[in-house]
Amino acid sequence: MNKEFEIRQEADLPGTPEQIWKAVTEDTAAWMFPTGEWESYVSEKNYPTHLVSRMEGPNGWFNQLEHELTPGPDGTHLRYVHSGILVDDWDNQYDGATKHTTFYLHTLGQYLRYFNGRPVAFSDVQGPEAASSADALDRWIEALGLGDATAGESLSLELPGRGVQEVVVDFRNENFVGLRTSDAMIRIFGRNAFGHRVGLTVHDFKPGAKEEHNTEAWQQALNGAYAAA
Repeated sequence: MNKEFEIRQEADLPGTPEQIWKAVTEDTAAWMFPTGEWESYVSEKNYPTHLVSRMEGPNGWFNQLEHELTPGPDGTHLRYVHSGILVDDWDNQYDGATKHTTFYLHTLGQYLRYFNGRPVAFSDVQGPEAASSADALDRWIEALGLGDATAGESLSLELPGRGVQEVVVDFRNENFVGLRTSDAMIRIFGRNAFGHRVGLTVHDFKPGAKEEHNTEAWQQALNGAYAAA
């Protein structure tokens, strides 16, 4: 059964409204995922403080994103509203979308603070079927060697395709983990909690970084972590 939803969140972000506008319109691969091929249209545009973009489909379906940006002395305040229609399993989808939003907005802040404007190589890597089990996120975290490291901690990790790196755990809760190095962000999604698979995105800002290299290295690591399942 189709049902409307609305997710409202607010965040204080580093950077100017102009920088954030560019991040949420042109540079989404640097902190979320590429959206350039979405067939959306802008229903309201007041640069650089208010943007509403919308997608529509059959039978009244729609997906709408609203960004309201208010400059301040230490950055910009974002009021974000995501509304639309979810199809089937509404409660689980809504819970997942709300939690993803929190993680994405945090990642936007990390991008603006540490990597704003830098070219990015984006990779989206999903685990195998075994990565949908109830303990799948825990297994992946163990395989990475994260242990009980909490948000704000730094540690040395062997990262697929990158070797030993100094890593900051910039986000961690029961569903998501954010890792940041001097030239990359790795976002880990425990989507097994929402009926899908554990996966991750790599946002690589190192000059000359290759999407294919990161995809292959992380896919091999994910497959290996669940090989015995």
